[in-house]
Amino acid sequence: MYGRLGQNLAAGSRSIKAHGLRSSRAGVAGPARRGHELAVSRAPAMDSCQNRVVVSSGLRPRAIRAVVAGTVQGVGFRDAIRRRAEGLDVLGWVRNAGDGSVAVHAEGPPAAIEALIDFLHRGPAGAAVEEVSVDDVPIEGHEQFAVRGVSAGVFVVQQHAASTRHFDLRLELGGAMRSWAVPKGPSLDPSAKRLAIQVADHAIDHNAFEGPTEHGGVVVWDRGHYEQGGRVAWPAALERGHAVFVLHGEKLGGGFVLQRTRPGPPSQWLLLKRRDDEARPGSDIVAEQPASVLSGRTLDELLREGR
Repeated sequence: MYGRLGQNLAAGSRSIKAHGLRSSRAGVAGPARRGHELAVSRAPAMDSCQNRVVVSSGLRPRAIRAVVAGTVQGVGFRDAIRRRAEGLDVLGWVRNAGDGSVAVHAEGPPAAIEALIDFLHRGPAGAAVEEVSVDDVPIEGHEQFAVRGVSAGVFVVQQHAASTRHFDLRLELGGAMRSWAVPKGPSLDPSAKRLAIQVADHAIDHNAFEGPTEHGGVVVWDRGHYEQGGRVAWPAALERGHAVFVLHGEKLGGGFVLQRTRPGPPSQWLLLKRRDDEARPGSDIVAEQPASVLSGRTLDELLREGR
């Protein structure tokens, strides 16, 4: 097998920079940004029965970040990359970028990564690839190949007045709302560690409820949709106790983490804000924006009206 792989490398090799390449749709390699040269094959050995790249387990994995420019959005490129990556046993993610390009993180056997790079240059039917840039990056340890930037469902944050005041964070998953009681409410300050106690799942049709209750009242403090992130697929990420997600709400935005600190029942977690463009160090979003996103009323105003 190593002899056959070496023949393929010799026959189809091309020289790129180990830390970056840039090539055009015509396939002409341009200047690389840094690093030393490495000869790699555009046509790695394949197992004809399984259509998978044949790679020795002794080869060290490779990880890349790639950006594909051209007519690459709205033509099924993301799903085509995901299918190709899964067929190659490559892990990582793909997402549509705001500038019209497609961004990819991929890690796996070197020959499989090279096969994926070759696919990025060609693209699926309907795509017109103009440029592909590739940088070698550290392995991150992904356990899936995910499509990022796609909604995983809705989320809601309700503020409750009952025996104690608290907020409920709920994420749609498996036809129900996974729920955590957050006594102090969520925060956009990355240094804030919010206790979150997992409670029973709620029905999705309860998300829009706002009004007085037998023991107090409820307002819808925030709502929107969310993306599932992280290196481990959901719901396994929750089962392991470390789940990364991105909120797109009217008040809350950017990356968050739920980290389990104590098994249950009820299990205890920390709700943490990631350091990103949506983070606001030193802020207190709950105090700054206390009103409902549905009615504009605060919880105190709703309680006074119900007397």
